[in-house]
Amino acid sequence: MGKTSAGLLMYRRHETIEVFLVHPGGPFWSKKDLGAWSIPKGEYLADEDPLVAAKREFIEETGLQPGTAFIELTPIKQAGSKVVRAWAFEGNADPTIITSNSFSMEWPPRSGQHQTFPEVDRAAWFSIEEAKERILKGQTPLLVELQHILLGRPQFVPHPTLSPLVRGKGERKQGKG
Repeated sequence: MGKTSAGLLMYRRHETIEVFLVHPGGPFWSKKDLGAWSIPKGEYLADEDPLVAAKREFIEETGLQPGTAFIELTPIKQAGSKVVRAWAFEGNADPTIITSNSFSMEWPPRSGQHQTFPEVDRAAWFSIEEAKERILKGQTPLLVELQHILLGRPQFVPHPTLSPLVRGKGERKQGKG
């Protein structure tokens, strides 16, 4: 089985619908912007409740407390076969005050020296349209689905890159609102 991640997509209704995205920290991402942002998310174990994991990851990556009313979104499969389960919630936060956990890695490569980097180096609010340009391509379907839900469109049409996923009893079927 491939890796599984769980995350939260915070949104607010400003002049338009805006979503809260994070930019990964570390030297590999420092000069990347378009197509590099993500929802706050992280891996979870098979015996762990994915929503509980999503809340934990949101707190670890932003230092913010998530909301309490969640909209479950259709799971997506990213490049590399990672499945991401996500929930959306309405909230508001100042992206300039986020605090993130950190990781250590050898840097520069083959130097024998380890440096510590934040897992997330910044966060920002984006309109759905701008977020589609900034977010990792594999996460775009989350934005499309959220937009359809919030605009009251009952027939959600999945993004063409979505792969069918096996679902447990009681889970929504892909393509149904």
